[in-house]
Amino acid sequence: MLQELSIRNFAIIEELHVSLEKGLTVLTGETGAGKSIIIDAVHLLVGGRGSSEFVRHGEKKAEIEGMFQVENLAHPCVQKAQEFGIDMEEETIIIRREISSNGKSICRINGKLVTIAILREIGSALVDIHGQHEHQELMDASQHLRLLDQFGGAEILAAKENYTEIYKRYEQTVRVISQLSENEQQMAHRLDLIQFQLTEIQKAELQLHEDYELAEEKRKLGNFEKLYESVQNASSALQGEGRGLDWIGLAMTQLETAAEIDETYKAAYEAVSESFYALEDAVRHTNSELDSLEFDPNRLNVIETRLNEINQLKRKYGESIEAIIEYGTKIEEEIDTLTNRETHIEKLNQELAAHEKDLLLEGKQLSHLRQRAAKKLTEAIHRELKQLYMDKTVFDIHFETSAGKTPHHTKAFKKDGLDEVEFYISTNPGEPIKPLSKVASGGELSRIMLAMKTIFSKHQGITSIIFDEVDTGVSGRVAQAIGEKIYRVAVHSQVLCISHLPQVAAMADTHLYISKKMTDGRTRTFVEPLEIEDKVKEIGRMISGVEMTDLTKQHAKELLDLAASLKTG
Repeated sequence: MLQELSIRNFAIIEELHVSLEKGLTVLTGETGAGKSIIIDAVHLLVGGRGSSEFVRHGEKKAEIEGMFQVENLAHPCVQKAQEFGIDMEEETIIIRREISSNGKSICRINGKLVTIAILREIGSALVDIHGQHEHQELMDASQHLRLLDQFGGAEILAAKENYTEIYKRYEQTVRVISQLSENEQQMAHRLDLIQFQLTEIQKAELQLHEDYELAEEKRKLGNFEKLYESVQNASSALQGEGRGLDWIGLAMTQLETAAEIDETYKAAYEAVSESFYALEDAVRHTNSELDSLEFDPNRLNVIETRLNEINQLKRKYGESIEAIIEYGTKIEEEIDTLTNRETHIEKLNQELAAHEKDLLLEGKQLSHLRQRAAKKLTEAIHRELKQLYMDKTVFDIHFETSAGKTPHHTKAFKKDGLDEVEFYISTNPGEPIKPLSKVASGGELSRIMLAMKTIFSKHQGITSIIFDEVDTGVSGRVAQAIGEKIYRVAVHSQVLCISHLPQVAAMADTHLYISKKMTDGRTRTFVEPLEIEDKVKEIGRMISGVEMTDLTKQHAKELLDLAASLKTG
């Protein structure tokens, strides 16, 4: 849910901070007070298109910040955030967006800079904004299959996963067959190229870590004089008359005599003795190495040539010797495949036929489950529409399946199954059933949308749903039914609703009154949570307009009492 919303220098809003609660929050107020501006700010917060026109006149930038609380780390928005490397703390997502007066937009999620595309992808899992002319996914036919699958639940999800696993193998096989079926000239050119590459790699006879060993040997040869001089000086400092070992040997002899007289010096004697013999070993080893040190300019040339050859191969085939060897193995397999192309194509076609058979079986099972879910969804939507006084409306889910298409057709199977799904509806008896996206009546569209939102809000996992004056064009008992329906959606999701209907306002768990005032020659927007007495006044104003009579006040109280009774029921 959206817990906190802060807005600064956005349109006519100078500064606004709103704390939001669970359930249904209704925003009311006079026309032009800024209700829709608040919704516009939320829309921008979750990835809507920004513009410098949103920046309050005379200010450098507009700032919008929202804190969302998600129920658990399994929520889709959390998974998406983790995909983009965004840290999650205590199941909280903080989104901040700034729009400067020059049109530049900066977006942050939990402090990390993100693109508009990433913000929009995460925001779509947090907030669903529905306005009178903004149908979003319910009006988007390409989303209907996904919505049906969500409604179908775990059973469809499991069947879909089985289908998808086979589809990936099927798609890979189709791709390989397509590559092998290219024209003979392309295949011949490809074969010549990779045979040349393989010959070059094999001829080099590369050994793992060879480049590192050669580079180390090159470093030693390049510093030969310094190395020889250092080793020789070390040996001279330790060995010879009056040098290091002589003095340490003398100290060892003297300490040995002292230890025979007083055991206190035994430890010192042993330490010096061990050092003496260790240094003797070091001198012998150093002298042996010194005798073997020999500068070979030809060897340095050989190393340079070999390293150059290896670097040339790295530029062509990989960043390391290991990568070059792996590439050689890969093209060796490809050469075998191209050389025996017909045999491989025949084998792949057999594999493809097996995949198609499995896909058909899994696809039909998935389609069967979808058909069954579609029947339940149709019945549920009819029940919802009946409660909204659209009992004559016919809703149907149209299926188009690709199961009958010929094998080896790249479009015979799709990644989501065999089905294409679209919602159809007819709102009046005798009228032909049409795609839902073709429904144009505002009042009817509001009720159809609410019916489906009531059902899908249980399955979508959306954190917050916003209705921006979706009750336009309705009144009377339909208005009451819409108020009850919006409240039912709020049982499963936090709902923010801008409304001019007193029936909807009466159902609110939280009622926010939006007003504007002139201060220092500038218009400012204010938000005020209403208590019970103020609710009565505001609902009365919505019923009668400016004048508040005792009868209006009584009617407002009756609406609130009815709402409380309906909620309890």
